[in-house]
Amino acid sequence: MYVTALLTATLFAYYIVRKDKLPIPKPLLDSYIIWVEIGVILGAKLGYVLFYDPYLSDYLLEPWQMFNPFDEQGEFVGIAGFSYHGALLGFFLASTLFSFVHKINQWYMLDVVSIAIALGYTFGRVGNFLNQELIGRETNLPWGIYVDGVLRHPSQLYEAFLEGVVVFTILYLYRKQKSFNGELIALYMLLYAIARFVAEFFREPDIQIGYVYFGWMTKGQEFSILMMIFAFILYMYRKKIGETTL
Repeated sequence: MYVTALLTATLFAYYIVRKDKLPIPKPLLDSYIIWVEIGVILGAKLGYVLFYDPYLSDYLLEPWQMFNPFDEQGEFVGIAGFSYHGALLGFFLASTLFSFVHKINQWYMLDVVSIAIALGYTFGRVGNFLNQELIGRETNLPWGIYVDGVLRHPSQLYEAFLEGVVVFTILYLYRKQKSFNGELIALYMLLYAIARFVAEFFREPDIQIGYVYFGWMTKGQEFSILMMIFAFILYMYRKKIGETTL
């Protein structure tokens, strides 16, 4: 599903460039996408280890184990544990480095891919649903699903819809109204943070962390509030700059 998400986001970015006749050469977009995809994968894994994994000290001693797909018995179990907020930080870092190397306006590029990211993100949450991970809280609603004998909210599908489909639709319909570079990526972060904050009320808190504040706020909601603040500051700053070209 992660591969599907990356491919979908990539293809849709190409589609947006063609449809809106944006002045981005294909080789430049190809290279940019490779850079940010690497940043997303590395950031997602490192973010999980730093923010959520209880075995951080072990990884500091053996950092290669973060990407070891085999357990201690040598059985292939895949690479588990990815953080959205870590992926976002890796994405921004890779984009900044790319823009510095290629001497382009990264905010123009970020606006293009922000729409594609929202669409691709949907598949990541569908993957969570199929794996029965990041499970929902208990419920009596008729559309609940059983996970280990407990009826729970299909919170992964709520997130796929709110954080993926809804955010994508808003950005896609609004994209031609943007008035400055950085507006769409700032709106993406704001909309995602709001959607994630709401969806977290239906999602079971991380078992190794639990609630972090007030007996109800999760780590995801804490990061969402910080993301809202950052998105608002970024929006106002980029609006003041007012750039519109690549």
